[in-house]
Amino acid sequence: MDVRRREALRSLVAGTTAVLAAGIGAEKLMAQDKPAPAGGKVLKYEAKPLPFDPAKLNGLSEKLLVSHHANNYSGAVKNFNKTEDHLAALAGDAPGFVLGGVKLHELTYTNSIILHEAYFGNLGGNGKYGEKFTSLISDAFGSVAAWEAQFRATAMSLGGGSGWVILAYNAHTGALRNYWSNHHTLAPAMGIPLIVLDMYEHAYHMDFGAAHAKYVDAFFLNLNTEVVEQRLEAAAKMGALLK
Repeated sequence: MDVRRREALRSLVAGTTAVLAAGIGAEKLMAQDKPAPAGGKVLKYEAKPLPFDPAKLNGLSEKLLVSHHANNYSGAVKNFNKTEDHLAALAGDAPGFVLGGVKLHELTYTNSIILHEAYFGNLGGNGKYGEKFTSLISDAFGSVAAWEAQFRATAMSLGGGSGWVILAYNAHTGALRNYWSNHHTLAPAMGIPLIVLDMYEHAYHMDFGAAHAKYVDAFFLNLNTEVVEQRLEAAAKMGALLK
């Protein structure tokens, strides 16, 4: 091999090595420059147990309540945690439709957890209206009978479909209102739940089939108004802080 050919081969090898080295360096640099994850700190949530003995409610079976808690509520908790993992894995430059889809599910499962816990939390009572509850509701609706009639009618409007009925303290106006929601993502922005009724069919179909009116009757038989009073006191304090 002549000198010129040997030098040319050396130059080719050296050039190739430099290109490969530069490529490896570029890959490392690109890895370092990848956008930060889109989700922020990963949140993990644990399902809470039922706050009452499911075998002792009036007109709502243990089988129904345990299934509702284990499958629908606990399922929302599991899916919320999975959503958090997906958000943590997404890069900050993920396409908007990808990030938006995950964020929608984050909102859905977040509200499902909150509303299910409020629903189970206002069960386990004797359904009787105490003096304090009666006074608070009467001030807002004229009478407990007027409030209950509107709440029941709202529930019936969702029968056979899906959604929630929520007596909420509106922290923006300071008023109590019965709100209708046919999805986990629909609720007043500053509404604090006081009484929550789950009108998704999974909440009653096992016991009542399509007879959702009988389910609403059973709900009122087990309403815990003491819990509602405690929620209202806490909501009023929170509302005062927000003004």
